[in-house]
Amino acid sequence: MEQKIFIIGTGAIGKVLAVFLKAAGRDAILIKGRDHGGQEEVSSLQVRLTDDSQINATVRVTSINNLETLDGVVVMANKSIGNSDIADKLKQKCGQSPVVLLQNGLNIEQPLMERGIQNVLRCVLYATSQPLTDTTLQFKPVAPSPIGCVSGDGALLEEVVQLLDTPQFRFSSEENIQTSVWRKVIANCVFNSICPLLDTDNGIFHRNEHARALAEEIIEECVAIAKRDGVDLHASEVLKTVLQISKASDGQLISTLQDIKKRRPTEIDSLNFAIVRAADRHGELKKVTKTKILGELIRLKSGLNLDS
Repeated sequence: MEQKIFIIGTGAIGKVLAVFLKAAGRDAILIKGRDHGGQEEVSSLQVRLTDDSQINATVRVTSINNLETLDGVVVMANKSIGNSDIADKLKQKCGQSPVVLLQNGLNIEQPLMERGIQNVLRCVLYATSQPLTDTTLQFKPVAPSPIGCVSGDGALLEEVVQLLDTPQFRFSSEENIQTSVWRKVIANCVFNSICPLLDTDNGIFHRNEHARALAEEIIEECVAIAKRDGVDLHASEVLKTVLQISKASDGQLISTLQDIKKRRPTEIDSLNFAIVRAADRHGELKKVTKTKILGELIRLKSGLNLDS
């Protein structure tokens, strides 16, 4: 019998992943990331693709407290700000099940490691999704999303990749996942700070030379800190990633802008401020001035929205 796939987080990425897995005949269950109680329900969801085709699926939606064990593969597609709370639940319920973090940010796996969860994998997401209605989502893939082992049984990696991979939402295995994590975090520092402040979509960087120039400055700052952390990245390759994402997700809103518009907390602490903390550890705070200021402006904008 095929393993169950437990997807924590009923946001845009969690829902589309569940739809594609169900359409492929796999046993996927959505778990509410914030609500730990409530009744189980069934939701009919639709995902629109870039060619205007649509994939529909009926998905079981429940809370983590309604499940005695999570015996299968656990995918965390919730906001990383909730990882400590969810890690407490997983410690009691997931046993040896591999846990895949489908989230952005540096060191977001730490809450799981600290609680002794053994088989932890990181996925670097190269796709964007945004809700059109409560049950309809727009999905735009950019490239296959690499998954790599952070701790535990590395032999599980290929099995997990094959289980999650579908024709619409592709995954691949990656031996050196931390380099990929840093590259994507730096790209996210660009998208998740500049786009919300300009109140614009992801395509701004390939459409506008001034936005691209600011992106290059942020990338230069962050790459310098990555190198101090032992990760050998080059600004040109990160810029190439930013422009690839920008073109592929033209018209799509980055998650931080979606969060601000919906008066939800953002993940900026695991992006810009994670880079700032790394710079501070190396005594290089002066090298991330723009990255820090943009993060502070997002924190302020989000806070004002939450208070209003």
